[in-house]
Amino acid sequence: MESEKLLALVLVSPIMLTQSILLFIDAKKKGAYAWFWGLLGLIQFPFPSIFYYFIVIRPYRKKMKL
Repeated sequence: MESEKLLALVLVSPIMLTQSILLFIDAKKKGAYAWFWGLLGLIQFPFPSIFYYFIVIRPYRKKMKL
């Protein structure tokens, strides 16, 4: 059982860390609470990315079209 948990941790950690870094960098560019999105990206996967798309990216794109 322990080796299964360790394997899951080794596989999931890089995904969540990458998501967190990408959310932080993009939020910083858009001025949208970078630390909040970075920390949220460390907690779970993939919901922070989905929420980020709907809360930050879509409104930002609409604002840029005008």
